[in-house]
Amino acid sequence: MDIKTILFDLDGTLTDSGEGIMNAVRYTLERYEKTAMEAQLRSFIGPPLQTQFQQFLNVSEEEGKRAVSIYREYYTERGIFENKVYAGVIGLLEQLKASGFRICMATSKPETFAVQIAEHFSFASYFDRIGGALMDGRRTKKCEVIEYVLAEEGIGRKRDDRDSVLMIGDREHDILGAKQTGIHSMGVLYGYGSREELEKAGAEWIAETPGQIWEILRTESRK
Repeated sequence: MDIKTILFDLDGTLTDSGEGIMNAVRYTLERYEKTAMEAQLRSFIGPPLQTQFQQFLNVSEEEGKRAVSIYREYYTERGIFENKVYAGVIGLLEQLKASGFRICMATSKPETFAVQIAEHFSFASYFDRIGGALMDGRRTKKCEVIEYVLAEEGIGRKRDDRDSVLMIGDREHDILGAKQTGIHSMGVLYGYGSREELEKAGAEWIAETPGQIWEILRTESRK
């Protein structure tokens, strides 16, 4: 394996964003006079929010968009920074950068929020590109975000072009998005997805810690 470009998910992969996201979801559900168990709240971390709200509330696409707007009332003011960088992530980014990897972010979170978070927690400088969804609800599927980042980085659709790209994330959406776009995938277990979820989605490698991501890359590069 000759990986040259690495795409990272954000929530559950670079940062533990659960507190802010779940608080914002609670805030939204209160407006609909609904409550949710902890596991249900956790399911909102990672996937596109509109889809999650539509499914949980059993509402239309239009009402799903309204739910996202309510969510952002809380998230933009407080939730965005109810967040922390996972231990070992900064060291991993430093190692990857020093080793010559091109590092990008591919998140279903709106790009403007992703940039704010990366700058607030001082890891934006490690990234060659930060790619995410649009605020109007477009480009939220992981495969769409990946395609956007690849296009911006000049990586074509040929297999030879994409064989050097790896997507790293904690949920099945990251792994399925990688498969749909023809790139490699690695799941991580320190976020919000389980080993069963990641294996079922078809992750090629699974890392338990940020440090193990580096070890897997070093081992595979020698093959």
